[in-house]
Amino acid sequence: MSLMDAARAVRDNAHAPYSNFKVGAAVRTQAGDVFVGCNVENVAYPEGTCAEAGALAAMVAAGQGQITEVAVIADSPSPVPPCGGCRQKLREFGAADVVVTMGTTDGKTLEMTLEQLLPGAFDASHME
Repeated sequence: MSLMDAARAVRDNAHAPYSNFKVGAAVRTQAGDVFVGCNVENVAYPEGTCAEAGALAAMVAAGQGQITEVAVIADSPSPVPPCGGCRQKLREFGAADVVVTMGTTDGKTLEMTLEQLLPGAFDASHME
């Protein structure tokens, strides 16, 4: 199963009764494992969880910490990029050259690196 197929499959599990905007995400780790997440809304906006954050949480819970590839999919006219917060979360676990493939349910895709999505990212070197 491709990474986008994994994101597409988990998207069906999203809990989005308020926006009706289901998102699925999948990350591949340095070890080659795939972790998935979907958005989970809450009636008390903005207390929901993004799909990308869910995939990263599953990865960390499994004891891994380095991503090599990301896929995100939503039912949208054009590929939807991760929100600003998720861009930072992805950058925490991925190098600048990690490719993020954004897709639509009708097959359109757009690829960008984490550096392109979040230029000048805040990172651990700023904490020294």
